[in-house]
Parts: sequence; structure tokens; C-alpha cells
Amino acid sequence: MGALMAGRLVDAGHKVTVWNRTPKELPGAHIASSPADAVADADLVVTMLSDPAAVDEVARAALPGLRPGSVFVEMSTIGPEAVARLRDLLPGSVRLVDAPVLGSLKPAADGTLTILAGGASEDLASVDDVLTIFGTIRHAGPVGAGAALKLAVMSAIVSAQVMLAENLAYVRALGLDRSDFLDTLSGTALAGLVDRVRPAVESGPPPTGYALGLAAKDLRLAGEGPGAAQTVTAAARDRLAQAVRDGLGGQDVTAIFTAALDAPAPEAPAQPVLKINPAAVPATNGYYSHATRTGDLLFVSGQVSLDEKGQVVGEGDMARQSEFIYANLGRILEDQGSSFDRVLHVRTFVTDMSLLGEHRDVRSRYFTGEPPASTTVEVSRLFQPGLLIEIEVVAAAG
Repeated sequence: MGALMAGRLVDAGHKVTVWNRTPKELPGAHIASSPADAVADADLVVTMLSDPAAVDEVARAALPGLRPGSVFVEMSTIGPEAVARLRDLLPGSVRLVDAPVLGSLKPAADGTLTILAGGASEDLASVDDVLTIFGTIRHAGPVGAGAALKLAVMSAIVSAQVMLAENLAYVRALGLDRSDFLDTLSGTALAGLVDRVRPAVESGPPPTGYALGLAAKDLRLAGEGPGAAQTVTAAARDRLAQAVRDGLGGQDVTAIFTAALDAPAPEAPAQPVLKINPAAVPATNGYYSHATRTGDLLFVSGQVSLDEKGQVVGEGDMARQSEFIYANLGRILEDQGSSFDRVLHVRTFVTDMSLLGEHRDVRSRYFTGEPPASTTVEVSRLFQPGLLIEIEVVAAAG
């Protein structure tokens, strides 16, 4: 971008001296040996660099050559805090304008950038004739306002592209036609965004105009200070940062569409485990729950014939105790949208196998169709004297 902008100044007839961190020839311009050499005797100094660290490094190196009364126009995307540091670094006799731009390589070559300028009105007026060579000027306010407005705008533009990339991955997961989705969006307020990114979506990322790595940097800066409250921007920043780690930083920002579509489907979140104690069933002693559930699987604790006071119901009567237990099992199942015909497995513990026939007569009234898987075990005793039977089930819940 800096080379294209400098080329426009040369074409407009200005005397231009350039210095690039990576040595580069620019026809019609003088190539300086250092930043200090580049700014020596200059009335107007323009910096267009990648990030705050680069601006700080180059500005420090340029200090010995800056002349009093010159105007320093910082056009990188570095944020208002970095602009404030730059103001503190520069001599008081050097005026500062921050003027980051909206646009990429083609607008830079065509002179159709949008320049978001911050600074005193008189300072902006003194550089107006030069900045208009690059594009249209929008005066944002005092020094730093241009940098702040740039981050706010990029928070919206870049986050919207990342959002659309994830939307397209969602569309694919739903089995929908991508073109139908984009055509539908074209009739909404997002029409401009769709038109902008559709070629990249359909044909892949174009030659780099606005690098994905720079977009990631811009959103990182937008997340500082007051920007920390931007949760959507933070999510987009993290998605871009991952794409940079995946080696896409040098590609056009629209490579995020490929990254989102190539990303593996996220794992389903772990199913929560619910603890269930229906009010219609006598309360437990606090050491267990009547049932637990994860997803559609319901595990019902062993039920016995104890009332709300912990007294045995039907002592010595297998049929009575079985009836009490199945009634409670029915309430627990119903509470979770299940029933006896959705029971997967039943496990029965009895203290006297000779009484099993009395239990079977009761059980047959509840399991009326094809029976579930079943285990029956004789035990020497249950946890409270007088109990003859305990039943637990696993069921499919509704």
C-alpha cells in the first residue's frame, strides 16, 4: 500500500523520498538509506507500516532527521493508544495527523481510499492537497480519532466477514445450497457484504489485497481498552488468529471462508447429567438421587417399600412391597416422559427367592408387552430390616 501511495505522489509531480524496511525501488522517487535520511528537509512525512511496533521503530529512527514545523502523517492501522505514544515521542515542533485508510491495494493504486483523519483543523488543511491524492478525507476529530474510528469500522467489517464464513459452514452442515443462501442474503441489508465476498466464496481467495494477518492484528487492537467489551469481535479475532497459526496470514482476508469450510465439525458439547427427585416419590435420605439422566438415558436408583417417614410398607408381604415399588417407579418414569414400555433393563434384588412368584404377579401388570432385559439376584439382606425386595431400572426418557 505504501509503495502504491508513494507512486501516486510521484505521478502527481511531488518530490518524493522513500525508505522501506525491505529495500524496494520506486521509479521517480529518491531511495533513502535510512528513516532519518528519508525525512531530512521534508515538509511532510507519511508512514504506512504494519503495526504499532513497526511505527515506533521507524519513528525513533527518523527523529534525528525531522525538521521543526514539519507534519507527520501516520496512516497505518495502529490504534489511538499507539498514536498517543507517537505524539509523546515526536518533538513538540512536529505536528501530527493520524490518517489510517479504508481500502486495499486497488483503491490505493486508483486513489480511491477513504482517509479517516484525526488532528487539528489547521494541520489537516496544510496536508489536504496531498491526502486527496490518496482518496477522500473524512475528518474524525482530534489526534487519535482517526485511529479510533478505523478500529471501530474494522470491528464491524472484518467481524461480519468472519460471521458470514461461519454461516456458510453452517449452511453446508445443514445440507443447503450455498448459492441459494447467498442469493437470499442479497435481498437483505447484507447485500453489500455478499456482493463483496461472493467471488472469494465461489472461486477461492483472490490475490492478497488485505492480508488475513493484518485483519487479525486489526481486531486484536480493537479488543484493547473499551474494545474488550466487544464479544463478537473477540470471537472473530480468535478465529482469525487460528487461521494465522494455520499458515493463512499472508493470504487475502477472504481466505477465512476456506478456513471455515475446511475446519472439522466441532464436537458436540457434553450432555449434562441431571439429578432427579420427583416430589411425588418419598424423599431420599440425601445420600442418593432417585434417578439421574444424561441425554435420553434414565438411570433409576434401586427402589424399596419405604414411606415418607422411612417406615417399611407391607412388612413381610412381597406383593404389597412390590406394588409400592412399581407405583414409585411409574411416577419417576412419567416425570421424565418415559414409561414401563420404554424400560431397557430391570434389576431385582430379593431376600427370599421362594417369594418370587408373588413379585412376578405384580410385575406382570406393569410390563405388559415384550419384557425388557432383566436380572434377578437373591441377597442375604437389604439395607433396612423388613425389606424383601429392591428394584432398579434403566429406561429411555422422553
